[in-house]
Amino acid sequence: MGYPMIDKHNDGYMSGFGNEFATEALEGALPRGLNNPQKAPYNLYAEQLSGSAFTAPNSVNKRSWLYKIRPSVPQSEFKPLAHAALQSAPFDEARTAPNPLRWDPLVAPDDEKMDFIDGLWSVAGNGNLNEWAGLAVHLYRCNRSMGDTKRYFYNSDGELLIVPQAGRLKIHTEMGIIEIEPTEICVIPRGIKFAVDLLDDQANGYICENYGQPLSLPEKGPIGANGMANTRDFLTPVAAYEENEQACTLITKFNGRLFQRALDHSPLDVVAWHGNYAPYKYDLKLFQATNTVNFDHPDPSIFTVLTSPSPLDGTANIDFVIFPPRWIVAENTFRPPYFHRNIMSEFMGLIEGVYEGKISGGFAPGGASIHNAMIPHGPDQKTYQQAIEEAQEPVYLSGALAFMFESRYIMHPTKQALESPALQKDYIKTWADLKKNFKQ
Repeated sequence: MGYPMIDKHNDGYMSGFGNEFATEALEGALPRGLNNPQKAPYNLYAEQLSGSAFTAPNSVNKRSWLYKIRPSVPQSEFKPLAHAALQSAPFDEARTAPNPLRWDPLVAPDDEKMDFIDGLWSVAGNGNLNEWAGLAVHLYRCNRSMGDTKRYFYNSDGELLIVPQAGRLKIHTEMGIIEIEPTEICVIPRGIKFAVDLLDDQANGYICENYGQPLSLPEKGPIGANGMANTRDFLTPVAAYEENEQACTLITKFNGRLFQRALDHSPLDVVAWHGNYAPYKYDLKLFQATNTVNFDHPDPSIFTVLTSPSPLDGTANIDFVIFPPRWIVAENTFRPPYFHRNIMSEFMGLIEGVYEGKISGGFAPGGASIHNAMIPHGPDQKTYQQAIEEAQEPVYLSGALAFMFESRYIMHPTKQALESPALQKDYIKTWADLKKNFKQ
């Protein structure tokens, strides 16, 4: 039939990154030999979902054929949906100053029920979504499943990289079901419909909304074929569908704003699909870290999990970088992240533990920081002192997992983020104890 073998892996997932997958929830639901047959099996509708221009090169051409109970054409008009805390490009509401910024974890109100969409809270962003450039960074906080609110969502503006910090999620997508927990991530490409249910009482985490080219694996260069994030560890769900005739709401983010429309059935009615445009998950614990084995240490780009390229070669629209547990063995070397000024702009989050560059505290799991282009930053005084005095034996750096969304564009914080009680007004004092040590 010309389709790849279905590689079933890990209880309902197919392994690989960017593969041509084929999967059916009912035997025989995939048409044999034709993408858009005159009459599809089970009287299904054939619908193509394109994630790239039709004429994009083969290496970046993204599309999947969906075989659905109903096509996605409208049942009713979209109407505006207000959302006080979700924002989009251009991020020009507040003037961006050249200062380092850091936030405590955002606290969700105990007396307010919020599903995944209700709980979105925009921190910063950049670029222009109409030019397919830039990103937005959001936090999510939820204590209610979208199944309870009978709501579904898709993003017309970009793909979503979801990074849980606390609480497990069950994400029902058009292509199947994905379950993730802290230390795992999920990517939902632009246009794919989904709903998020909670597997715990509440959940919170981070989202990178990518307006640019889809996330892909970075080129490994001299590292070679193995290491970093390996393709076999990315998991895409097998087909699963909802044949639900109950009234529900479909929400979309389009041109920076939310809209909603009524449906009389679940939009997750894809019985079979094949293609290379689909959601996926990845376990960050499977990242094969590369590091120095003698002295000094390479740039943090060696910890890149995924990248969204830009037209400027080697300069990313987004790099998703992690700082995982690993051995530190460099000798005669300042081992923590060094003091630096960087042309790239950085948003950092902490999933668990104590970040290696800020052992004095202040950067808590669920918190965030922004260091924009050429803003100097680095370790606090306690980290610095410990690093220059330590006996440099091999040590395993364990118990912490931090990450970074790095971008070629300046990250403009939202007005609500700058006015939030969670903003640390004295963050700049982190480096106040770094005194002059110079001696002739």
